[in-house]
Amino acid sequence: MRITKLLIASAIIIGCISCKKDTKIVEDPVVSTYYFIRHSEKDRTDPDNPDPELNQDGLDRAIRWAEVFDPIDLDVIYSTNYERTSMTAAPTSVKKNIDVKYYDPDTIDIERFKAENEGLNVLVVGHSNTTPDFVNKIINIEKYNAMDDDDNSSLFIVRIIDGIPTDIRLKMD
Repeated sequence: MRITKLLIASAIIIGCISCKKDTKIVEDPVVSTYYFIRHSEKDRTDPDNPDPELNQDGLDRAIRWAEVFDPIDLDVIYSTNYERTSMTAAPTSVKKNIDVKYYDPDTIDIERFKAENEGLNVLVVGHSNTTPDFVNKIINIEKYNAMDDDDNSSLFIVRIIDGIPTDIRLKMD
């Protein structure tokens, strides 16, 4: 009887030790998702205006972007400080009740940007040259060229899971 109890106790102890050895704590991955768009169609009636507003097509597209982003739980919205980008971000900003943060694509620190937005869903509104460049910097690969001047419908989605980026470019026409 004593030997049986000793064997049972030994089995329990060995089982517990081996369970602890094989037990791994699995943490949820850190997922950051970035949605990059170019501003909607701008008013081209005054070619000397460096900061035009959106034309009617652009206003309509900005509203469609708000519908596209409606089911997405955005945490933050960034835009360059231009009328056309601000106006593109505005319907989504209002719908989501998120204030737009302004950034300068020429001076942004990409690593700091990624760190500040880690684990968040982020919308970034830029320009035909700055949007693909920003995506390239986020994924750390020179993959995307400047957008065509008439391309106001590309959506770049970058997802970074535990530091590893994946990306896709969609056309939303």
